[in-house]
Amino acid sequence: MAGNAQENRERSSSSRRKGESMKFTDVRKLVRLVESSGIHELEFEKDGTRIRVRKADPVPVAATYTVAAPAPQMAAPAAPPTPATDNPAPSPPPAVEAPPKQYSEIKSPMVGTFYRSPAPDAEPYVQVGDMVRPGQTLCIVEAMKLMNEIESDMAGVIKEILVENADPVEFGQVMFRIDPQG
Repeated sequence: MAGNAQENRERSSSSRRKGESMKFTDVRKLVRLVESSGIHELEFEKDGTRIRVRKADPVPVAATYTVAAPAPQMAAPAAPPTPATDNPAPSPPPAVEAPPKQYSEIKSPMVGTFYRSPAPDAEPYVQVGDMVRPGQTLCIVEAMKLMNEIESDMAGVIKEILVENADPVEFGQVMFRIDPQG
């Protein structure tokens, strides 16, 4: 009798270990199924465990940035000289360079690591001066070990690549400037 109880415990323990690895394999298969299909959400239940896999809502990848030219200003009358003091006036902060008004920006839709090519030894997806079309892959942003291809949503010419390969990017950080008029 004691031998049968020991065998049952070993079988039960062995089947639990197999079930756990099968659950991980099942989850991996479900994630791949949702990623590669047109479905938005999938719920699966097996052996009392329920798993829901849902695609993230799409985030706009690019936004158009328009800068209006500053209005001409009349010169102000000269201010009377002020006496010298020990504390000089603070210098104004450096001006942030605005993109030319005809360029559109491709921004990072997430926090992650920017990669210009699909593999370290591969050619970059795009270079400055390349013509791109809507849906063309521009780069990869790796987030939590998932490689996310970032695609262009417009046709145009790459004018600037603002991030170096393997550098971290923040949500909303400008990665590319594209001239839609080519």
